[in-house]
Amino acid sequence: MQGLWKVRRLVRVLRDRSSILSNSEQLHTIEVSRFSLQWRCQHTNLVSPSYTGMSGNPMQGESKYPRESVLSLKCHVLQRSSYSSEATDAGSGSTETVKGIYEKILKSIVEQRSAPPNAFLWSLIEKCSNQEDIILLFDVLKRLRIFRLSNLRIHENFNCALCQEVTKACIRVGAIQFGKKALFKHNVYGLSPNIGSAHYLLMYAKQHNDVDLMVDIMKLVLKNDLPLQAGTADLVFSICYNNDNWELMCKYGKRFVKGGVRLRQGSFDLWMECAAKMGDVDSLWKIEKTRSESMNRHTISSAFSCAKGFLIDCKPEEAAAIIQVFYENSPESKRQAVMAELQKLVNEWPVEVIKHQKEESRKELAGTLQKSIPAMINALSNIGAKLEIDVDSLT
Repeated sequence: MQGLWKVRRLVRVLRDRSSILSNSEQLHTIEVSRFSLQWRCQHTNLVSPSYTGMSGNPMQGESKYPRESVLSLKCHVLQRSSYSSEATDAGSGSTETVKGIYEKILKSIVEQRSAPPNAFLWSLIEKCSNQEDIILLFDVLKRLRIFRLSNLRIHENFNCALCQEVTKACIRVGAIQFGKKALFKHNVYGLSPNIGSAHYLLMYAKQHNDVDLMVDIMKLVLKNDLPLQAGTADLVFSICYNNDNWELMCKYGKRFVKGGVRLRQGSFDLWMECAAKMGDVDSLWKIEKTRSESMNRHTISSAFSCAKGFLIDCKPEEAAAIIQVFYENSPESKRQAVMAELQKLVNEWPVEVIKHQKEESRKELAGTLQKSIPAMINALSNIGAKLEIDVDSLT
C-alpha cells in the first residue's frame, strides 16, 4: 500500500509540472503574438495614417480589405490601451476637470478620428490651474495640430485669440516658460505668435518687477518678427523706469523710434523723466525733438523735464519760461499740481540727479544747480512761486 501511494504521488507531481510548463509556453506565445501585432500596427500606421479613409458600401469594403480592417482594429485597441496609461501618468498631478476634458479630446481624435468640438479646447484652456494642467494643454495642442494636418489637411495655425488665451492660462498658473513658447514663429503646437501675447507676458514682468524676463520677452519679440506697438513701449519703459535702468530704456527707445512706433505721451513722459533724473541732457533734447514732432503741447512731466535740462545747461531763464507758460495755459484746477511739481524740482530732484553722476562730476553739477535754481525761482516771481531752497543740501 505504501509503495502504491508513492507511485500515485509521483504521477501527480509530474502532471502538475507538465501543466506549469504548458502554461508558461502559452504565455510566451501570447506575448510574442502581441509584440508582433504591435509592430505590424506601427508599420501599417506609418504607411497608411488613417484607416477611416475607405469609402463606398461597407460590405464592399469588408470584402476588399478583410485582413487590413481586422488588423487596424486590433492595432487601435492596443494603441489606445497603451496611450491611456501614458496619459494617466502625464496628468497624475492635474485637476480632475482638466483630465476629463483632456480624455474627451483624445477620444475624439484617437478613437473616433474626428475633430473635437471647439468648446472642449476653450474649456481646457479656461480650467487650467497648475503646471500639470498646462503640460496636458500643450500635449493636446501638439496632437491637434498633427490631426489637423494629417486628417483635415488644415495647414493654418490656430487663431491669435486662442494663442493669447493660452498665454494668459500659462501666466495664471505661473508657467512662464510655456507662455514664452507662444511667441515662437515656428512651433509644434499650432500657435500663432502675436504681439498681444507678448504684452500679457510683459504685464506679468511689470507686476513682478522682473527686468530679466522683460529682456527675454523682447528678444523673442524681435527674433520672431513680431510688430512693435505703442503698448509695447509703454510696458517696457515702465519696467525700465521702475528699476532705474536708463541704459535699457535708451536701448529700447531707439529701437521703437527706428521701428516707426508712434509713442504715446505717457512713454515720452517716462523717457524724459528718466533722462532728467540721470542728468543726460543730450538724450533729453533728442527725445524732446522726437516728441515735439508728433505732439504740440507739453504735459506737466515733459515740461518740467525740459526745465531740469535747462537748469543743468545753466539756462535758468529758459527753465522759468517753460514752467510759466505751462502754468498759464493750465486750467485753474491743475495749477496746484504745477506748484507741487515745482516744489519737488527744488527740494528732491537736485539730490537725485547728483547721486546718479560719476564721482568726479558731482561737485561741478552741484555748483551749477546752486546758481541755476535760485535764479529760476526769482524769474518765476510772476506766478507767485515762494519756495524755500536748501542750497547747502546740494554740496
